[in-house]
Amino acid sequence: MRKDSFPKFKALLKKTEQIAILAHWSPDGDAMGSCLALSQFLTALGKKCKVIVPNAYPEFLYWLPGNKQVLNFETDANKVSKALQKADLIFTLDFNSLKRIESLGELVSKAKAPKVMIDHHQQPEDYAAYYFHDVKACSTCELVYDFIVGLGQKKLINAKIAACLYTGLMTDTGSFKFPSVSAKTHAILAELLKTGIQPSEIHSHVYDSYSYDRLRLLGYALSEKLVVLKDHPVAYFLITEKELEQFDYQKGDLEGIVNYPFSIKGIKVCALFNETKDYIKVSFRSKGTIDVNKFARAYFNGGGHVNAAGGRSDISLSKTEELFLNTIKTLF
Repeated sequence: MRKDSFPKFKALLKKTEQIAILAHWSPDGDAMGSCLALSQFLTALGKKCKVIVPNAYPEFLYWLPGNKQVLNFETDANKVSKALQKADLIFTLDFNSLKRIESLGELVSKAKAPKVMIDHHQQPEDYAAYYFHDVKACSTCELVYDFIVGLGQKKLINAKIAACLYTGLMTDTGSFKFPSVSAKTHAILAELLKTGIQPSEIHSHVYDSYSYDRLRLLGYALSEKLVVLKDHPVAYFLITEKELEQFDYQKGDLEGIVNYPFSIKGIKVCALFNETKDYIKVSFRSKGTIDVNKFARAYFNGGGHVNAAGGRSDISLSKTEELFLNTIKTLF
């Protein structure tokens, strides 16, 4: 845990007017939920905020309050550059290395404004001036909630902010089933529900908005692409770019697929390798004390949490599979 004091944050915000809030590459529910919640909170304090993403995020998150004001670096590079130049404070949420925002990282590192990291991933880098970091938190949205409450501003958490926070808490815990869920998680949820949000509606926005092609892709992955190892309690998927095109792949269509093999009795590690135009995207999940964070850092240019991590491979899909099979024993 690495946290600066609330008096220090209060003093920092008091002298701040223009704020940039950044999510990681390929933002997920926790990244967007935490960024949009923080943005609305800081706006309520009278600050001018810009939420910035390095690239597109899934359409099933477009309903989130504040979504229409998000700047995408891939399509709005000039606006993003100006926002960073104007900012007198930069928040980086749900990531702890500037590598996680790809080419946007160079602009952020050059920006004169001090950086604040709010994150729950392991081994944070030292690019920030201020930290609100705790690996025990189930999500970055949990930390944003703590941040708001710690500043003495719990009364500002309205239904819009609560919906964003609930989304991050829900998606980053597998709908509250992962080991990271604690009594504190449920206590926060209880407070959020007091704002009038409807959990069933939020769940429906995120999980009941599949396209026909996305559902077909899931069926194809499970029936044709799932590999279960005989020597280790491991299951994985290898999906080519051509196969994704076959199902009119859209951002987010592979979300959650990596977890499905856990329904097979005895499986303790799941992996997904999907081909993109530039590299192989890698996702790992595990149960118990099996540390896929260290594994991803060691072999796949990535990292994350003990039980959930990601990375990338710059070799072919077949060579990536070979690397995985040759190194998987190190997990056990």
